[in-house]
Amino acid sequence: MTTPRLAEVTRATTETRITVRVNLDGTGQARLATGIGFFDHMLDQIARHGLIDLDIQAEGDLHIDGHHTVEDVGITLGQAVYKAVGDKSGIRRYGYAYVPLDEALSRVVIDFSGRPGLVMNVPFKSGMIGTFDSQLAHEFFQGFANHAFVTLHIDNLRGENAHHQCETVFKAFARALRVALERDPRTAGTIASTKGSL
Repeated sequence: MTTPRLAEVTRATTETRITVRVNLDGTGQARLATGIGFFDHMLDQIARHGLIDLDIQAEGDLHIDGHHTVEDVGITLGQAVYKAVGDKSGIRRYGYAYVPLDEALSRVVIDFSGRPGLVMNVPFKSGMIGTFDSQLAHEFFQGFANHAFVTLHIDNLRGENAHHQCETVFKAFARALRVALERDPRTAGTIASTKGSL
């Protein structure tokens, strides 16, 4: 029986206070309260399709806008995943997924490389999705990549509806994350790198 990979991280600034709890070996349960309904819907996709138990409680300066809250949730989630995954021994390291939703199709590729980087090409057809500024999707993934120390490539290959575009991105991210974090029984106890560390 392997030990569950768990972590809890709290981030407190003058703009936000965020607590994230993760179980990378969960069943997709989510408890989410960011104050931004569509963002909670996207985070729920990460939990459900990534099979990660996710508890995110956020209080932010939403009277200004959602920028600080969304970015800081990305940062804090990245820190929690980084903490939970540990030395990365036995994980597959790489993951990718294509996810469609009606006319939209997105691809996400992730590498638990230890080198943070984001390349994101998502030409949203609308600036707003409900009360969610579509530009904030980039801020979330940049915060995550920087603090989980992953290389992340995100491409929306087609789509006409911004809700569909964004949802395919988050679902594909979740699926790619799930694959990358899976324990590979053939490489148990070893690091998936010729350098011997990630």
